[in-house]
Amino acid sequence: MRFGHLVTSSYNTTADSENDQHAKPAPCNATHLLHYKSLTSLSPQITTLIIIPTTMATNIGSLDASKAANSDVGSPPNGTASVVKNSVPSTAITSSEATLGRHLARRLVQVGVSDVFAVPGDFNLTLLDHLIAEPQLKVIGCCNELNAGYAADGYARCRGVGACVVTFTVGGLSVINAIAGAYSENLPLICIVGGPNTNDFGTNRILHHTIGLPDFSQELRCFQTVTCYQAVVNNLEDAHEMIDTAVSTALKESKPVYISISCNLPGIPHPTFSREPVPFSLSPKLSNQMGLDAAVEAAAEFLNKAVKPVLVGGPKLRVAKACEAFVELADACGYAFSAMPSAKGLVPETHPHFIGTFWGAVSTAFCAEIVESADAYLFAGPIFNDYSSVGYSLLLKKEKAVIVQPERVVIGNGPAFGCILMKDFLKALAKRLKQNNTSYENYYRIFVPDGQPVKAEPKEPLRVNVLFKHVQNLLSGETAVIAETGDSWFNCQKLKLPKGCGYEFQMQYGSIGWSVGATLGYAQAVPQKRVIACIGDGSFQVTAQDVSTMLRCEQKSIIFLINNGGYTIEVEIHDGPYNVIKNWNYTGLVDAIHNGEGKCWTAKVTCEEELIQAIGTATGEKKDCLCFIEVIVHKDDTSKELLEWGSRVCSANSRPPNPQ
Repeated sequence: MRFGHLVTSSYNTTADSENDQHAKPAPCNATHLLHYKSLTSLSPQITTLIIIPTTMATNIGSLDASKAANSDVGSPPNGTASVVKNSVPSTAITSSEATLGRHLARRLVQVGVSDVFAVPGDFNLTLLDHLIAEPQLKVIGCCNELNAGYAADGYARCRGVGACVVTFTVGGLSVINAIAGAYSENLPLICIVGGPNTNDFGTNRILHHTIGLPDFSQELRCFQTVTCYQAVVNNLEDAHEMIDTAVSTALKESKPVYISISCNLPGIPHPTFSREPVPFSLSPKLSNQMGLDAAVEAAAEFLNKAVKPVLVGGPKLRVAKACEAFVELADACGYAFSAMPSAKGLVPETHPHFIGTFWGAVSTAFCAEIVESADAYLFAGPIFNDYSSVGYSLLLKKEKAVIVQPERVVIGNGPAFGCILMKDFLKALAKRLKQNNTSYENYYRIFVPDGQPVKAEPKEPLRVNVLFKHVQNLLSGETAVIAETGDSWFNCQKLKLPKGCGYEFQMQYGSIGWSVGATLGYAQAVPQKRVIACIGDGSFQVTAQDVSTMLRCEQKSIIFLINNGGYTIEVEIHDGPYNVIKNWNYTGLVDAIHNGEGKCWTAKVTCEEELIQAIGTATGEKKDCLCFIEVIVHKDDTSKELLEWGSRVCSANSRPPNPQ
């Protein structure tokens, strides 16, 4: 294989391991833009290639994903795969702008990225020059690569796609943890790395920023398991095709991709970049109609004979672009419905039949009792891992369940149906189910409204449940909540989200420190919303630096730093001296980062009276500032849900080996 061709073009499908996985065609040559259309309604083995010259003078369609109106990732509002517009002449580009770097910049803008999170390094500096030259693209410098990746993650959750730029190996291996998290959460993220000079490939030279071997593929091999497509661009003849294929694959698969661009290529003109990029027309996936009809028939028969069925929404509603279809089904059938913890924010909590979060023993009050006692349940896009199942302790039976994955339906212990899109299935099933509100009536009979925290005495040390009572009052359709890994998972799960209020957390990967970068990226993606981040002190110490970037970007988020002196979630799983951390002067740290530049306000609170005053200031005279409120609480002050969850996860972790 000669260098300059695609070193690897592996497609790691977003489907579960048990789902059907169909091979996709290899890319064509460098002067064509590829459009894949899987004709699963004819045969899962048939794939059509529509090949369109990049120099053609017409736009055939566009991906309008810049401001998704819902939580569907990697798509325009309502999950539409593409918007085909009338053909218009494309614009010729001057030779000085017909470069690889400008093409990449224009393509990023076209798919909805207006902010790229970057850390400069000598291998990506020329590329950054060309990205900065794009008027509609803003390059945001971050303090480290990990936070740049987390910021791109948070940005993708809102905009539908995110991007970061780092340097070769030292930057790539630093950002890779964030890329792995995005992969686990099914987020389309474009990771761009400035690579070695094209003349160094194959020369047996040893370069800096490597591990001292003449093999430059270490970084690529690391990224192969956490991205769905990888491209090493070190030849201009192939560059156009490889970049476009990588970007379109990220959108189609809703997973991260890796693009390495040699440091001496971004500024060189090439004929393939002589016109504006032809907008992507990503052909939508199609359900196998015969399979869809059979699955709907079987599921309707299964659910219609049940006495008290329920619905449960899972996190893969997002990647399946089926959030609206799920609500349509809930409206039609009348079942009580809930959401798994990692699906919070994907279904409307203001819906009259919403009964809360289903999380086994730590569910919303009365929710688990209704779900686990049902004689049939439909799970749409679930992920059953040790965390979401509370140490594998859910009281569910497979024979009662209809499991709907993005492209597959399994009914009880019986039939399974592949090549079926979740949103198509849910919409069709909504027309076949009988109205049955028995499960909701049962819930209504046993429901008791939430109590309020015990009223605090004057100057009494602040309790966590009092804090979140006041956080609840901050929420509106103009806010969004970012919950850090830890006790904030459980406290934020209990928040009742008003219509339009965003909510994000990283449950599958659970990387502490994620929320700082994610807050930066999310707030940059939707400046009209005020982000409320709830972060523990241990997590904050991992990624605190990029509060600096929030200030540079003039963001107005409210950060509640919950200072309880350690890794509380780890304490409740397994305690030890390693869970105690060095206490920082957190407000002093943020004041030092502020350093008189930008708008920033900090406060340290120890009681409810001080908290009320601080929130009043943050939402009043300091509403246009980044507000950092350090909340001092007792080290053992945790939610009751964390206590229960921690003991069950500890039990699961400490199971002895099976006898050999």
